[in-house]
Amino acid sequence: MASEGTAARGRGRPPKVVLDAPIIVDAALALCDEHGAEALTVRKLAARLGVDPSALYRHVADKDELHLLLADRLFEEILETFAPTPGDWRTTLRDLAVNCRETALRHPAAAVVATYRTTRRPAEMRIVEHILTAFTQAGCDPEQSALLHRVYGDFSLAWSGMDAAFATLDPAAQAGDEAAWTREYVAADPSRYPSIARSSAHMATMTGERVFRAALEVLLDGLGARIGRTGQSAVCDVH
Repeated sequence: MASEGTAARGRGRPPKVVLDAPIIVDAALALCDEHGAEALTVRKLAARLGVDPSALYRHVADKDELHLLLADRLFEEILETFAPTPGDWRTTLRDLAVNCRETALRHPAAAVVATYRTTRRPAEMRIVEHILTAFTQAGCDPEQSALLHRVYGDFSLAWSGMDAAFATLDPAAQAGDEAAWTREYVAADPSRYPSIARSSAHMATMTGERVFRAALEVLLDGLGARIGRTGQSAVCDVH
């Protein structure tokens, strides 16, 4: 008799696939990487795993849960090469945001369906713990930490999802968008668009990496300025 967790082979029959949630999620990630998010269906996932679709539902309740598990799988990958920098909240948050975007670009199709979800699962909670700890070390009180965690986290996920979505475009569409900065914008009528004319040569040199890094530093500067304020004005969000 085959032990649990191994493939069991009957006489003249193919090996039995032993499923669990991690195996299913890894297969879902590979399916997205190879064929795009539109390929992530229960039928195609079951075919990849060599099982009947009904077998998946013993481990994953529905497609929505699969998306949440996939999101947490990406969060696990973010954490694989991340370590907080003790006493340096800016470096900790910078490194975490960079890892988030790089992971999304490695798995753009999965990131498109995952970066806007709240998984409520272990990897996400570890990331939230790192973020809140960084803000606590920066001197934030619990309410300010909660607010700035959302500001920072939403920025990181939104930017990562945006760049991932661009990476999933047809190459011709990507090339057309990129060429706009050296074609349409450079050729814009300076009498109608004087500010574009003034900066168009520089606009053409901006890479996605450079813009992301600059935006991240602007965010960190803004967070630092907000943290530097004290009292109720430091948490002046609109209720």
